[in-house]
Amino acid sequence: MTDAALPAAAFVVGAALLVATVLSVLWTLVVPRATPSRLAEGVIAAVRLLFVAAAWPWRTFRAKDRILAMQPPVSLLALLVVWLALLALAHALLAQPWTDVAVPEMLSAMTASVLGLDTAGDGGAVRLASMSAVLAGLIVVALLIGYLPTLYSAFNQREQLVSLLETRASSPAWGVELLARAARDGTLADMPELYAAWESWAADVGETHTSYPILAAFRSPHPDRSWLTSLLAVLDAAALEHALRPGTAPVSARLTLRTGFMALRAVADVLGIDHDPDPDPDDDIRLTRAEFGEAVRRLRAVGFPAERTAEEAWPHFRGWRVNYEEVVHGLAAWLHAPPAPWSGPRPRVLTGSVLPDRPEDRKPRGRD
Repeated sequence: MTDAALPAAAFVVGAALLVATVLSVLWTLVVPRATPSRLAEGVIAAVRLLFVAAAWPWRTFRAKDRILAMQPPVSLLALLVVWLALLALAHALLAQPWTDVAVPEMLSAMTASVLGLDTAGDGGAVRLASMSAVLAGLIVVALLIGYLPTLYSAFNQREQLVSLLETRASSPAWGVELLARAARDGTLADMPELYAAWESWAADVGETHTSYPILAAFRSPHPDRSWLTSLLAVLDAAALEHALRPGTAPVSARLTLRTGFMALRAVADVLGIDHDPDPDPDDDIRLTRAEFGEAVRRLRAVGFPAERTAEEAWPHFRGWRVNYEEVVHGLAAWLHAPPAPWSGPRPRVLTGSVLPDRPEDRKPRGRD
């Protein structure tokens, strides 16, 4: 390649780089649909690996949670830095046919332009490229600033039901505990309303967490809570109801199950987590029959109105849970979710799942 052809080649590479960067910004911040940006995915994945490596040596889950909680905001900052750097490089390459300045020096000038600190050149094409860099930098920063309220609004909406579930299912949430407390407190009649609320919640999460995949990594304010384990608790409760008392189980429980596992599969697809999209009801699950039997005994001990024995209910519960167990376990490992019961193994979690504590039902004794 001759020296005369080098500026033209640089211009072509710069144009391609500019288009790729602009598309990455648009797909990530503007287009509200599950359209992946390979560039953004790569940056977020690299930041995630760094934080997972930093959290790996810590032995307690709470210590890991404090570190991993910083991953999403740092990922957004890393995206901004990468986008601005690529815009500066693209404009430096675009200016090469009209300047004798070497690429490193022009890159330094365009970096200042992208940051809004200075403009390069006294006129002509170079100054036009510099002004374009200034405008591009301002637009990207403005779009990211506008993106944050959308993220945090969706996060706050997601966490509201997660926080409310703690009074019904403890923390970390467990479907067995949700039904046990409802049976003990006489609130089983309120379960249809709860399932309906979580059906709407699951549909909303399926939409927001596929349009903005980084939302999945935002952790709950309390280390024992998670949007994933909370949804798992509700799905397990609904599956237990249909397995143990099919004659009186709420119809809304079935709808919540369907909406819930469809939302989980959609999120897993966006995050690249493998799972069977159409499991057979007779497929094996990781939850054992003995664990299920112990759960049924816990429910019977508080007066849950079961219509089937554990042996009779097991095939039906397994047929429901097979629809979401694999995808939940994959998401829980990817997100390093709290070690809630029935939520699968976690990398580098040295303790097993934590059973929730049920507060003692105390009453005033009165005074003489």
